[in-house]
Amino acid sequence: MGLLSADQAASYLHLNVKRVQALARAGKLPGRRVGRKWLFDERDLDAARGRGARAEVGGLDLSARNQLHGRVLGLAVDGLMAEVRIGIGDQELVAIITRTSAERLRLKVGESVFAVVKSTEVMIAKGTAPS
Repeated sequence: MGLLSADQAASYLHLNVKRVQALARAGKLPGRRVGRKWLFDERDLDAARGRGARAEVGGLDLSARNQLHGRVLGLAVDGLMAEVRIGIGDQELVAIITRTSAERLRLKVGESVFAVVKSTEVMIAKGTAPS
């Protein structure tokens, strides 16, 4: 696709155009200023989106430390919601997200994803582990 305008980059990243411009000004999103306009290379945006080994959102590292790498085992989309089953080691994690988020992320069974856990509570249980 080549170079994208700020509007096109915002649409591509599913962000507000003002946010894209602010990230570019701060050096957190790869882009170049030409006159009064911002231009973005699609390949640079793909790299900033975290298509590599780290979980990133819009070119920004997440503050959450609990980033669990896994594979999508199942995806059930119904109405406004989507159930995403992720295999992490020998465990399975289920996340309920909006249909829009699942479509924006273009989730597919078998692909590599990160589950990001951010919470103010952690519960501990003691007992025998299920077989």
